[in-house]
Amino acid sequence: MARVVVGLSGGVDSSVAAYLLKEQGHEVIGLFMRNWHDTTGTLEGDCPWHDDQVFAELVAKRLDIPFRFVDLSEEYKRRVVDYMFSEYEQGRTPNPDVLCNREIKFDVFLKEALKMGADYVATGHYCQKATEIVDGREVYRLVAGADKNKDQSYFLCQLTQEQLRYALFPIGHMLKPEVRAIAAEQKLATAKRKDSQGICFVGKVDLPVFLQQQLAARQGNVHEILPSWRGYGVERGDDLATQSEPFRYTVRDGKKIGTHNGAHFYTIGQRKGLGIGGRKESLFVLATDVKENVIYVGEGDSHPGLYRSVLRIKPEEVHWVDPTQRMTEGERRRYDVRIRYRQALQGAELVAQGDGMYLLFDEPQRGVAAGQFAAWYDGEVLVGSGVIER
Repeated sequence: MARVVVGLSGGVDSSVAAYLLKEQGHEVIGLFMRNWHDTTGTLEGDCPWHDDQVFAELVAKRLDIPFRFVDLSEEYKRRVVDYMFSEYEQGRTPNPDVLCNREIKFDVFLKEALKMGADYVATGHYCQKATEIVDGREVYRLVAGADKNKDQSYFLCQLTQEQLRYALFPIGHMLKPEVRAIAAEQKLATAKRKDSQGICFVGKVDLPVFLQQQLAARQGNVHEILPSWRGYGVERGDDLATQSEPFRYTVRDGKKIGTHNGAHFYTIGQRKGLGIGGRKESLFVLATDVKENVIYVGEGDSHPGLYRSVLRIKPEEVHWVDPTQRMTEGERRRYDVRIRYRQALQGAELVAQGDGMYLLFDEPQRGVAAGQFAAWYDGEVLVGSGVIER
């Protein structure tokens, strides 16, 4: 049997993962990582790391496995939090959870585990790994979790073959109620604990307050763009680069209807936090201009400015989880795609060109923002991903 270091987070999923591995006869070590200290902007009672550590220790004691602790807060700040601040400052919408998995859980944490003599690292993610021999070499496939309501493969869309080589997902074949039932049967302290939400290892946050640690508030104007704006009727032709361009607004295109405290605190598709009422339908952010500090909004979730059909990913931002599926320039291929966690998979054609990968969706996509990750699937297998440029 193997030595497996489990990332005990203080939640029920990693707890049951550790239990299952021990039942299978593996030598299991619980390793808790502390990644964040500052509570500025965090909402009280959400994912406090000290409570997480207590629960993780209780589980390790119950399972009679060694418990270790590692502080990765410096790496987490540099690789995840600073990235997040930088992206918001540029008016982009980052996904820190994807980066947390690529840069922390399956990089820094993995290296700590290997120092402890681990053969594998295990987490409580709802996803699965399959192995196939291709041309005499092992290829690792990242497969969606059996529980479609909890599938977390999207969060792992940037993992490499080397990272997947060491990864185990013991609960990926299970449904959440089954996991809860095992935790209760084994009298694990986490059996009834709520799932963590919000930013990885930080928890739920008041985003503007959290971002003001590094990004200054600055008052600007909110301009409304009407559905009749002339730009929506412009024919874009067959050039994919042109089709992928987002709508560009100026203050002359809409009427000023309010103010805000910083364009970098908002993201495309956002509805809450605008503080402008008196409408039949909600206002949504259509675009942000962080240079001029202007927010453009539209009324109603059917507003044409909310939807895009063609997206582009820069060549250097295209990542193939399964390198055997890499596309060559000029190739076109059908995949199912999602651009955010829990979004239903969307049919799309991927087109590989010299200036990037283009995603041509069957149906227009709502609230697409630069900085988001797009992940594409072949059936249940997550094949690749990339950061949306525009």
